[in-house]
Amino acid sequence: MRIISFLLALAFSVLVMQSCKVSYSMSGANTGILKTVSVDYFNNRAALAPPIMSQYVTEELKDLCERQTNMNLVSGTGEAHFEGEITAYSTRPMAISGGDQVELTRFTIGIRVRYINGLDDEWSFEETFSQYRDFESNQNFESVATSLTEDIIEDITEDIFNRAFVNW
Repeated sequence: MRIISFLLALAFSVLVMQSCKVSYSMSGANTGILKTVSVDYFNNRAALAPPIMSQYVTEELKDLCERQTNMNLVSGTGEAHFEGEITAYSTRPMAISGGDQVELTRFTIGIRVRYINGLDDEWSFEETFSQYRDFESNQNFESVATSLTEDIIEDITEDIFNRAFVNW
């Protein structure tokens, strides 16, 4: 009798586990039952941002979604959908030394994002993400801009991804 009870409990447990589907990735992302993701072109609304910035941000977010989830990237509107614009691209002095010399300059990029979860609107959001890097003011901005931009965009796209899929 105990064997039959054990087998029934085991069969019930297997059925319950098979009926629940949650998709996780190694990054800790929980995409639930979402199967598709789309990323619209991020328009450049920041006055000083280089034109290539829009393409770079868009491709970085697409690549991150493809690498970190099992969702299929689609054109059009996916079940998970990102859109937005670059809103800030600026530098400003941060540390002044004796003699009114600027020691450090802060470089900031901001991106406004609208995320739409087509299956559960509770997870949708609209938010601005920004990151910065400080660099020594004696460096020419043009000489450090590319590497700083790459680092900042990597951090921002990770923040966007985590906000959408890593619900810790």
